[in-house]
Amino acid sequence: MSEIEDVSAATATAAAAAAPAPASVAAKALSGRVALVTGGAGGLGSAICRALAAAGASVLVGYRGDAAAAQAIAASLPAATPPHAAVMAAVTDSAALAALAQDIAAQPGRLDILVNCAGTTGFVAHADLDGLDDALIDRILAVNLRGPFAAVRAMHPLLAREGRGLVVNVSSIAGSTANGSNIMYCASKAGVDNLTKSLARALAPAIRVVAVAPGLVDTDFVQGLDAGWHDAQVQRTPMQRLAMPDEVAQAVLALATQLTFSTGIVLAVDGGRSLA
Repeated sequence: MSEIEDVSAATATAAAAAAPAPASVAAKALSGRVALVTGGAGGLGSAICRALAAAGASVLVGYRGDAAAAQAIAASLPAATPPHAAVMAAVTDSAALAALAQDIAAQPGRLDILVNCAGTTGFVAHADLDGLDDALIDRILAVNLRGPFAAVRAMHPLLAREGRGLVVNVSSIAGSTANGSNIMYCASKAGVDNLTKSLARALAPAIRVVAVAPGLVDTDFVQGLDAGWHDAQVQRTPMQRLAMPDEVAQAVLALATQLTFSTGIVLAVDGGRSLA
C-alpha cells in the first residue's frame, strides 16, 4: 500500500493515455520466471500481477482473506508455464510463509521475484497521539514492516538459487516526507526503506533488493474518499494528478527487466509529490 493505496475517474483517462502499454519495452522478458506478489488481490497488487504476467512471468497472486478475488486475478492473466495461481500469503504469519516457501519449492519449483505489496493503514491525525492506539500501531508494524522481512526470510533460499533473485518492496514517499495517513504508517515505510538497503547489502550478489515509493495511487480506496480532499491532493502534486496503479506496476517491471544493476534503491513514483 502506498501513502494510502490508491484518483478519480476524471483523471483516469488522462493517466491511462500517458502510461505505456503493459510490458511495452520488456515484452516476455520474464518468460520462465516465477513471481510472488503479496497483497496481489488489491488494487495496486493486481496491477503489478498484470504487468509481470504481460512480461511473461508466472505469477503467484498472494492473498490474506479474499481467495476468490485472487483466483479471479490469476485466471484473468495471459497463459504461462508454469501456470499462474492464487496462494495464501498472510505476511503476519511466519509459519505460514515458511510452509508456502516449501510448497513453491515443490511446485512450481522456483521463485525469481518477490514483490512485497501487502500493506495497511488507518487515518489518524498526526497531532492525535491518543487516537493512534496500540492495536493499530501493532497491526501497521506487523503488516508493513515485519511482513516484508518475514516474506524475504522465508523466500530468500528460493530467490538465491539462480543467482539473480529480486525483491521489490512497495514503500511510500511517506517514509521520507513523514506526511501520510498517520505517524506510525510513515514510520513503517521509513523502516521499509531502511530494510531495503540493509537486505540489499546482506543478500547481494544473488538477490537484488529494491523498493518503489508511490505517493497517492488511484485505487478503489482513494476513489472512495472525500472528493474535496482528493482534489486538494491533486493540487499538491506537481503533475496535477495522482498515479495510476499501472504506472507503479511499470516501475516494478522496469526494476525487474531494465534496471538490473540497481540494488538498495528506493524509486519514487509520485508525480513530484514529495517536492511539494
